Amino acid sequence: MDEVSVLADQPTPSSDSVAGEDKPALDRYALVLYGASGFVGRQAALYLAKHPDMQGLRWAIAGRNAARLAIVKNACAAGAGQVPDILVADGQDQAANDALAAQAHVIASAAGPFARYGSALVAACVKQGTHYVDITGETPWVRAMITQHHQAALSSGTRIIPCCGFDSVPSDLSALLAQNAMVLRHGLPCRDLKTAFYVRGGFNGGTLESMFHLLDAGQAPALADPFLLNPEGMRPWRSPRHEDQAGAFFDVDFGAWLAPFFMAQVNTRVVRRSAALLGWDEDFAYQEYLRVGRGMGAAVWAACLSWAEKGTQTALQWAPVRAMARRFAPPVGTGPSEVSMDNGAFTCEWVASSADGHQLRGRIADHGDPGNRGTTKMLCESALALVCQLSQLPGGPQHGGVLTPASGLGQVLIGRLRSAGMVLEVLP
Repeated sequence: MDEVSVLADQPTPSSDSVAGEDKPALDRYALVLYGASGFVGRQAALYLAKHPDMQGLRWAIAGRNAARLAIVKNACAAGAGQVPDILVADGQDQAANDALAAQAHVIASAAGPFARYGSALVAACVKQGTHYVDITGETPWVRAMITQHHQAALSSGTRIIPCCGFDSVPSDLSALLAQNAMVLRHGLPCRDLKTAFYVRGGFNGGTLESMFHLLDAGQAPALADPFLLNPEGMRPWRSPRHEDQAGAFFDVDFGAWLAPFFMAQVNTRVVRRSAALLGWDEDFAYQEYLRVGRGMGAAVWAACLSWAEKGTQTALQWAPVRAMARRFAPPVGTGPSEVSMDNGAFTCEWVASSADGHQLRGRIADHGDPGNRGTTKMLCESALALVCQLSQLPGGPQHGGVLTPASGLGQVLIGRLRSAGMVLEVLP
């Protein structure tokens, strides 16, 4: 069976689709949140506890430490939300993960590094037919999950959807919005898409530990492959249109100086997998950047950011440098303050072009720290799309595989995020 599964001409749910039409099996929890005692996990538990779509649903929080999970459960109860049950499972215990997945309709995981704690859980979900979403940005691990589990998940109709946080929902949904709008307005596919990010926020300890773990495992060379996540046999010619941005430059379409974006090596790979799975034009190219600003000061700052990123990537290849960086990084389970996260924000502007010169613009934006507040919202709404609107998802309720946010959740996720206050728009 071919890995590629083109989802063409599927009915498109409206952005105001009514949730709750799909009823999870009564003998399973509708949703289990794994890694609920971690920094993002705690926020996700509170988000779900207060979510109206959770009303009347059985759900649970899970992780390795019952005492820490009890604290999270009490916080959910104190907030007058839906109170979850507690399930205990070590991420590296296959039997425990099999038992966990057997009890759930959907599992959402916030437990990284995923290469350390995620593999057994994904295997269990595929085995038990349990849908799965997470917030990883560890693309070499995602590649391994594709190789090991895509065919089985495709055959069983189980959706395994990594990268459902700030890595890589804004990028992937920008591509979906651009592609659909270009076809609708001009009757042609999108040939080139570029995005420019503005971000204000911080890192949590778990995110940084995932990066260190990836480098410790010697997986950095895989990050340089622009088609790392593409299906086998669907690797376009490696032209400059697909290469990662290496320096600063002024872009006339954005009217601003741009620098390399530190998440681009993750997000571009996810978008290219979406393009292949959704059957977009083989000539489609995607790039993304960090928006710095206008003027000479912005030009200097963009150049400094470019050199700083290149220098940091080079330095972190050395184990002694990583050891020193770990000493100054926030511990796992900690992150920015509540005030800092509340004051964060992100904007993802995009410009799309067709082969005959038509151009469209749009943006995705939200308030709150993107790597924490934003990631929490994206993970939870992705999970609830599977819980509440499975029949409306791309490919219908029986579709499966190791998918992406765009190919696995599509317009349903766009609608849910809009309802949750996020801006996702195509400009007139």
